[in-house]
Amino acid sequence: MQVILDLCLVPMGVGVSVSQYVAECDRVLQETGLKHELHANGTNIEGEWDAVMAAVKLCHERVHAMGVSRIFTAIKLSTRTDRHQTMDNKIQSVKAKLQ
Repeated sequence: MQVILDLCLVPMGVGVSVSQYVAECDRVLQETGLKHELHANGTNIEGEWDAVMAAVKLCHERVHAMGVSRIFTAIKLSTRTDRHQTMDNKIQSVKAKLQ
């Protein structure tokens, strides 16, 4: 099943800046080859359900390996069974309505 997932992974107890941990998660996503897009408060990821969930798990493992003992993660996701939809499709649909 295809999924579009919005991931916000927050390492706890590391101070104010979390960019090094965000960068590590981005590396994970690059390694998986999953389509993803970083935004100001998280990352959108699209792909097959199991591959996306495995990538989220790997992000947790890698951030824990950086010495973070606690992580809070918020996930929003969407699936469709009536047709294939991508992140780009969703954005283009809204942009077309704005014109």
